[in-house]
Amino acid sequence: MNLRTIALNNLRRRKSRMAFLVAGLLIGVATVVTLLSLTQSLTMEAEHKLENFGANILITPKSDDLSLSYGGIVLGGLSLDPKEIRESDLLGLKHIPNSRNIAAVAPKVLGAVSVGASRVMLMGVDPKAEFHVKGWWSLDGRRLAREDELVAGSQAAQRLSLRAGSTVVLGDQKFQVTGILRETGSQDDDLLISTLATAQRLLHKEGTLSLVEVAALCGDCPVSDMVDQISAALPDAKVSALQQVVKTRLHALEQFRAFSFAVAVVVLLIGALVVFVTMMGSVNERTREIGIFRALGFRRSHVVTLILMEAVAVSLLAGVLGFLLGMGITRLLLPWLAQSHPHLMWSSALAGGSVLLAVGVGTMASFYPALHASRMDPTEALRSI
Repeated sequence: MNLRTIALNNLRRRKSRMAFLVAGLLIGVATVVTLLSLTQSLTMEAEHKLENFGANILITPKSDDLSLSYGGIVLGGLSLDPKEIRESDLLGLKHIPNSRNIAAVAPKVLGAVSVGASRVMLMGVDPKAEFHVKGWWSLDGRRLAREDELVAGSQAAQRLSLRAGSTVVLGDQKFQVTGILRETGSQDDDLLISTLATAQRLLHKEGTLSLVEVAALCGDCPVSDMVDQISAALPDAKVSALQQVVKTRLHALEQFRAFSFAVAVVVLLIGALVVFVTMMGSVNERTREIGIFRALGFRRSHVVTLILMEAVAVSLLAGVLGFLLGMGITRLLLPWLAQSHPHLMWSSALAGGSVLLAVGVGTMASFYPALHASRMDPTEALRSI
């Protein structure tokens, strides 16, 4: 009979105590797994929402602004030597280091056009990219697909008496209105929206862009890094980050992650205390047994190894069950916390980490009781027989 067999037999004989030890560690490990897996899933949820929310980087033409004032009187300002964004320059975005983080690039050209006696703003877009970036847009009708089609903003449609199926003449070309953009409360309500090539032709701005919106979600790098990289790729453009929404959401997740770690540490400390008290009680109850072992020639190291083997066996079981319980709790909570994109991440690293965590906590909490058992005087222990 070796030490491992003795340790397993001791656990079988004391099933209630073993169950108590497992429960103490299991709760701690399950809490850690639940909080970490929830944080990971909610981070993915936030990134998914940000991707559908819209652009977080804006590219506009660079110009030198001169403010005119004299004697305390502001006379206005002038833009000196404005730079144009060339459509061909956007190819450089494919070669920046974090190009994989770019979800969509939505180029635009803007200008005023005449519709009858009214002047309205025309915006030319890449329909697929624009409707990806403006995921909140809602239409009565359908999206434009051809170069002879338009989408009208709600205010523009009301002013021009347009509806889906109406015909609009711009220049010498007729356009069919395929959809009316429902009210957004933004400048989009006052626009007529066409394809990019059509607007460039009508506005005589072939090959140039007024601005570019970029949906660039950077889960593994700061948005400021993306701005620097795009600025280097487009030196004649001004690149700015619309970081308020991004920073707010990511800051909330960081706070939740910090709170999760704090709660996990507290729960693990409680679990370690439970293991410590239980193992100390077990050692004190086994005074006679340990005395017999010592009388039979067991060394102090043998007694320490025996107690730690029991702790490791219990911790392994608690780690596996704690991981499964934690993932189960996450699966129950996730639909309530991530309604639009709930996704449970099964991570082998988290599984292995939970087992190692349980073993580490259980072993450290049992180390002092094991030393206490090894220091028992065998003659004093045998007197209780």
